[in-house]
Amino acid sequence: MIGIIDYGMGNLYSLSKALERLGYAYEFVSRPERLNDFAGVILPGVGAFGDAMANIRRLGLEEGIRAYAASGRPVLGICLGMQLLFEKSEEHGTHTGLSLLGGEAVRFRGDYKVPHMGWNQLQVKQEHPLLEGVKSGDYVYFVHSYHVRVSDPAVLLATSDYHQDVTAIVGRDNVFGMQFHPEKSGDTGMRLLRNFAGRCEGGKA
Repeated sequence: MIGIIDYGMGNLYSLSKALERLGYAYEFVSRPERLNDFAGVILPGVGAFGDAMANIRRLGLEEGIRAYAASGRPVLGICLGMQLLFEKSEEHGTHTGLSLLGGEAVRFRGDYKVPHMGWNQLQVKQEHPLLEGVKSGDYVYFVHSYHVRVSDPAVLLATSDYHQDVTAIVGRDNVFGMQFHPEKSGDTGMRLLRNFAGRCEGGKA
């Protein structure tokens, strides 16, 4: 069973429907004591970083998510949820995140359209089981105004190009993130979700 963390700022419908299409069982979870009921968890997110962390803290989920990650079970952050895995964001001031990975979310700066929205190609940086069946040149769907600067390049599994290298997929041990929306990214996104779900023991319905 996979837990989809519901803290009031996630695109829960499309993600849950994607898991259903893949044949994986899931439940929404908003209480920290229930996290341990799941073989893997997904942290989605749409909106502002500071508001998201405020909701997570209000629900008592901050330490619960950190403890869950420390247990070695798979964690996946999607879009804003990926940014929350890092140390901080400069969105509307400085806000601290979950600090599961080193780095910060910064706003795109330049004479080009923001947000970065639409289909862009992945550039695979290293082989990893999460990327099985995914190759450089595959398209995924982005919607974001902030991007992550990682402290350790070793966590970069894939990037994309939007006037600069953009962190697209990260991973270290059992903690993963995708800046784009895999549930809206066609066959490539579904493959990535399937690969993550396959890492979640007992997740198959």
